[in-house]
Amino acid sequence: MDIDHLRSGCSVLSNVAEVVELILTFLPTKSLQSSARVCRLWRDCARRVLRMHQRLTWISTKGHTFIDEEDGDHFMVKKMIVDLEEVYLVPDTVLYMAGTDTFSVQRANKRKKERRDGPPKKSRDAEVAAKLENLLPMECKTVGVSCPGIVYTPMGCGTQRPLEVENGIAGFALLLPKMDGVTVKFFHLSNKDLNNNMFDQEKLQEAGLQDNPELRVVLLFGYNTFKPAAADFIQRLTRPFNVRNTIVVGGHVDRVFSPSSESIDVRHMYGFVGLSLSGRPIQAASILLDEDVETAKSAEAAMQRLKAANIPETNTVGFMFACIGRGQNYYSSKENVEADAFRKQFPGIPLFGFFGNGEIGCDRIVTEHFSLRECGNSADCDELLHGYTTVMALLHLGPVK
Repeated sequence: MDIDHLRSGCSVLSNVAEVVELILTFLPTKSLQSSARVCRLWRDCARRVLRMHQRLTWISTKGHTFIDEEDGDHFMVKKMIVDLEEVYLVPDTVLYMAGTDTFSVQRANKRKKERRDGPPKKSRDAEVAAKLENLLPMECKTVGVSCPGIVYTPMGCGTQRPLEVENGIAGFALLLPKMDGVTVKFFHLSNKDLNNNMFDQEKLQEAGLQDNPELRVVLLFGYNTFKPAAADFIQRLTRPFNVRNTIVVGGHVDRVFSPSSESIDVRHMYGFVGLSLSGRPIQAASILLDEDVETAKSAEAAMQRLKAANIPETNTVGFMFACIGRGQNYYSSKENVEADAFRKQFPGIPLFGFFGNGEIGCDRIVTEHFSLRECGNSADCDELLHGYTTVMALLHLGPVK
């Protein structure tokens, strides 16, 4: 066999690999992983394609006011069973939210009576959490909360109109893959973690919340934070990371139901779950819509402040955390005012969030070149905690290769 023939063979194999890799880019992740079992060439091509899947995606849907006991599954479980087959990434972190009332259980033959007499007491959020987590990779980090109302963008693309579902009959799961240069960590800190009114410094470090110069964003969701001692707890918790170069946003939710491995005694515990996001590729900004923002025109003007941050709009997600007292009634019976104002400025960015019982955040910008903090110069948590407001945020997770 001569040298020219060998070179020709190598060239053919090289071209075949390029063609295979191109074809595999059209497959959703589950089909791609199945294709990797065909042969070594396909396996190597599939691995390269998977490494390129660094764009966030989501699953969202309107739901039902109950879980039918005869059927047994929450509407988000049903949706994810079907749609996880079609996603183009391996989820590394999943943030999902659903309306609190959607976890009620009703028997089909007693539905009318239970609706007349009031909502049933039985809840299956722990079972729902376990089912959702079983659909995801074993090492996937999950945060699941229930809230009075939900904000979500329908599936398809970011140009869909985001919806404010104030009655909470909806849900979404935001799926994040592993991303080059970005570290996402889950944390759960409660009053049980305080020792002599101090947090375990090692636990804060493990969560990426302390001694972490690359910390850029903290998503913070509080439960049972209406209890008297919670205000001091929040101040102690946020002090290490409420700094100039970190965006802190979130709010107070009804319940935390995922991870199911977290044991939360709602009678005696209060605290926060959340995600810390670190890495130089991350850019973010947040604004506060206070009580003076009460018309569609003033909401649009507020969004221009967010637009002025010049956050890149590819591989970017928007968050909206609003007081349950805002929404349609606040804006003189006009629906979807704040979500529409966001879409007017950011027509290609999906928006997610909730209507809750208190908001966390303020005006801040953190980009590659500078950071801006307009909500005060102290580390006091008072500037972060609000009521009757809305916090809007943009989170850019870095360029997509």
